Amino acid sequence: MKKEVMVEVSARHVHVTEKTLETLFGAGHKLTNKKDLSQPGQFACEEKVTVVGEKGSLKASILGPCRKADQVELSLTDARTVGAVAPIRESGDVAGTGVCKLVGPCGEVELKEGVIAAKRHIHATPADAEKYGLYDKQIVSVKIPTEGRALIFDDVVVRVSENYALAMHIDTDEANAAAIKGTVTGEILA
Repeated sequence: MKKEVMVEVSARHVHVTEKTLETLFGAGHKLTNKKDLSQPGQFACEEKVTVVGEKGSLKASILGPCRKADQVELSLTDARTVGAVAPIRESGDVAGTGVCKLVGPCGEVELKEGVIAAKRHIHATPADAEKYGLYDKQIVSVKIPTEGRALIFDDVVVRVSENYALAMHIDTDEANAAAIKGTVTGEILA
């Protein structure tokens, strides 16, 4: 049986706490859902912020809902462009990571940590994991069969939770390396 997984490109984005959201957009501000994402309860927001590093800045969308910690997810190219350090980490693992400033229409926030390049990963429900013989935190490879740029991504972490839907996430640098446009189907090579 082929272990197929939808591969999605996760462009640069920001996760914010409620406190940071209010500093950037004003007291009482709530995130505006622009589009639901593949992961249950997650959405792209109308709100955008400017991410400022030592060498420059760029705009990034906020993803909702609000979280317990601020996090900026950049590709390595984005990080170099703005002059920020972005270690490769799993989402949520921000201790000791890069710094930046977030600027919104009503204020700005200096992040003392939180800038990462997200480790490529697969979200899976427990049923998906059982079906494919996978387990939480397992490291797998995924074959991407694109025309002229087919490749195999190694070091893909499997993340298992009831709160997920089966999908692999890569950043824009990785998508460009494989000539991915939109969404493709990959094959998990465990």
